[in-house]
Amino acid sequence: MQPGPAGRIAVLGAGAWGTALALQAARAGNAVALWARDAARAAVLDAARENARYLPGATLPPDVAVTAEAPEVVRDAALVLVAIPCQHLRGVLGTLPPGGAPLVLCSKGVERGTLRLPLEVAQALHPGRAAAVLSGPNFAHEVARGLPAAAVLASRDAALRDMAAGRLGTAGFRIYGGDDPMGVQVGGAAKNVIAIAAGAVIGAGLGENARAALVTRGLAELSRLVVALGGRAETAAGLSGLGDLLLTTTGPGSRNTSLGLELGRGAALADAIASRAGVAEGVETAPALVARAAAAGVELPICAAVADLLAGRLSVAAAMGRLLARPRRDE
Repeated sequence: MQPGPAGRIAVLGAGAWGTALALQAARAGNAVALWARDAARAAVLDAARENARYLPGATLPPDVAVTAEAPEVVRDAALVLVAIPCQHLRGVLGTLPPGGAPLVLCSKGVERGTLRLPLEVAQALHPGRAAAVLSGPNFAHEVARGLPAAAVLASRDAALRDMAAGRLGTAGFRIYGGDDPMGVQVGGAAKNVIAIAAGAVIGAGLGENARAALVTRGLAELSRLVVALGGRAETAAGLSGLGDLLLTTTGPGSRNTSLGLELGRGAALADAIASRAGVAEGVETAPALVARAAAAGVELPICAAVADLLAGRLSVAAAMGRLLARPRRDE
């Protein structure tokens, strides 16, 4: 593809990650349009210049305009960053006019029902449109503050990778290119599921040894699925795999780990979800990821245990017991 014309960057989704990306895009020297789904919320965000619900203290600079008109946002954009929770991605992308600026999918998960990854959802709705995925070990509140971070921007299109990285990267937000979008997406989806398991282990008082073992075996599951779906094993060892898995399973700011902690302490899933402002993507991703893996002939014991835990078919103790009772084998 040819790099798009000079123009603003549109960010679809005004949650924590979308707001952080808007701040980063402005920090990189771009005019930015940040789209919120709800018009009333967009008006409040525009007036306050702060996303008090998700990123209190992070001020939107003048270069970030806030709107609720998605088609208008993307019409004159050079690049469209899509930071919509995976289960709502189809609904938002379906409102966009055909053609237009390249899409950068910043969502992590697997769509329930279709079992599609974000880039596959975008390609189904906008066939032929240039698209990439952005992923990595990035907590939104740290990116919003401009703390050092790195991410990978993956696409088969080298020109798109270069253009998008050039528009978004700064000295404090280092973007690496990658040509394995499948591997990057699988890493981003699986790490959230494994993080719920890691949190549950700590919440249940099973110790750091157990968490370390679980995360390591979870990485093995992630890597097997990456390869089975056509990605490369080395992608699983990079920023979007091991890097994101380490952050999400150990960082206190992880939504998925904190939800797992509550489940491990005996909270009901509905109560754990109701107590948080943001979306823990691993909840909806777990059964879809397991089903996608099964279709590819890949067994995911940890992710399957999480899916059963979330569905109420297993307790934390029973889930751990099932994992520990698996046949002994060489690593």
